[in-house]
Amino acid sequence: MYYITLFLAGAFLCNAIPHLAMGLQGAPFPTPFAKPRGVGNSSPLINFLWGALNLIVGLAGLSRHPLTLGANLECLSVALGAILIGVFLASHFGKVRKQAIATP
Repeated sequence: MYYITLFLAGAFLCNAIPHLAMGLQGAPFPTPFAKPRGVGNSSPLINFLWGALNLIVGLAGLSRHPLTLGANLECLSVALGAILIGVFLASHFGKVRKQAIATP
């Protein structure tokens, strides 16, 4: 369970980045609350709040299971969570943005 929590913390922390960035820039971006879900855009405020929630959940996971930085299984678990969700989200939102451009 320890490594699963660290994996999920990495995923939540990675997911916080684009939502916080877009919210702070005042730009709309897809969230799970948009219609259609994960495809339509949400307001900058919703993005900021969603990013902040992801950040809090990720940090809570790390606070429950502190890790030692270095070449170890703990850091690998966090990095793997961030990398896998990052690859998935980059692919998903790349398709969403491509469709938005193709259908004005």
